[in-house]
Amino acid sequence: MRVYISADMEGITGLVDAEDVQPSGRDYELGRLMMTEDVNAAISGALSGGATDVLVNDAHGPMRNLFPGELHPRARLIKGRPKPMSMLEGLEADFGIVLCVGFHARAGAPGVMSHSFMGHEIEDMWLDGRPVGEIGLLHAAAAAIGVPVGLLTGDDAACAEMTEWDSGVTTVAVKTARDRFAAELRPPAESRAAIQAAAHSAVAGLLASPREPDLAQKPKALAVRWQSAAVATHLLGIPGVTRTDSRTVEVTARMPDLYRLLGIFLRVATTLTNQAPYC
Repeated sequence: MRVYISADMEGITGLVDAEDVQPSGRDYELGRLMMTEDVNAAISGALSGGATDVLVNDAHGPMRNLFPGELHPRARLIKGRPKPMSMLEGLEADFGIVLCVGFHARAGAPGVMSHSFMGHEIEDMWLDGRPVGEIGLLHAAAAAIGVPVGLLTGDDAACAEMTEWDSGVTTVAVKTARDRFAAELRPPAESRAAIQAAAHSAVAGLLASPREPDLAQKPKALAVRWQSAAVATHLLGIPGVTRTDSRTVEVTARMPDLYRLLGIFLRVATTLTNQAPYC
């Protein structure tokens, strides 16, 4: 089985603050190491569970966070940006499972470093009227490609969010949120043992009982409420985008085309704003 790992950073073992996850942060280099070790735990578990090939996509911020020389030698790495499919770059229908490592809750949720793609610049998002963040959109896009999500690691809020989307996904809480920049941390050795065991079980379980992909996906409506009305105004230049109020735009398309289109939204917004992600 080919295994795909999407690796974010806010939900990594031991990390609680922007100083841990941004290149300018004083603890960023430690954060990179912690991220690499969590991902290695997932790789080891996937391989022992029956994976024949593992592709890791560095999906956080600059997407240059993981240490290639410290990554498990049997895994390949997608590093850098821009990438048309962003957090799902390289995922194809011949993969058997997606493992999400280090994820966080959506904007407005009471989770560690919770946000949706652009710090506080995106205030809210909805998919077919349902509040959504990075977790829900990734799940929907992967399903449209035909690959199930089998595992998510992060804080307890991220795990609860994934369970709301798909109760069949195994989750591992590596920390419990106390506030947006504070958490009760699980010991690293214990956390990584849990990630490895869960990745093993997710891959082995899917090999034993494969899920049938649901490829009959109807078009979905994505609405995004921005902090800046200027972003909404400029996005109206994209065919199919409408505005529901001064700061909220909506577009309807099939997944994963909708996921790619969101990437264009983010690039437009980036040119118009200069906001720190965790202000």
